[in-house]
Amino acid sequence: MTAPAPVVLADFELPSRIGNERAAIDQVADAVGRLGLPGSTMDKLKTAVGEATMNAIEHGNGGRAEIPVQVHVETTPDALTVRVTDQGGGGGQPIADPEAPDLDAKLAGMQSPRGWGLFLIKNMVDDLRIISEEGRHTVELVVHLKGASDGRTPV
Repeated sequence: MTAPAPVVLADFELPSRIGNERAAIDQVADAVGRLGLPGSTMDKLKTAVGEATMNAIEHGNGGRAEIPVQVHVETTPDALTVRVTDQGGGGGQPIADPEAPDLDAKLAGMQSPRGWGLFLIKNMVDDLRIISEEGRHTVELVVHLKGASDGRTPV
């Protein structure tokens, strides 16, 4: 049996300006509103979208407004997927997998006070995928919907 094709709920670009993460949050929330996500799931999704967009603006596109952040939102009966794509910044280096920040090391100055973003995102959604290809980075946020075939409980 073939899986149903994803339904695109939104596909847009935003200039890489600090503050546009709020616009991304609002547009994604509007796009997924009709899915009837529980409030806590929506709040977590909005936090993840905001953080992913801020990372794309700051790190991926270097805050250069002329380079857009792309946001794509789609759904299947099993999952909601949001992809946030930047142009790769820093020579297109791959994004490292998220690791738990070490609070003691951060407080001792042995680790940057930054570096919470991907860890936070990973804990806000059911699945986080990082794709680095052709000089672009895509952070893919997945929220399992009711009836998901993998047996997991939705967020």
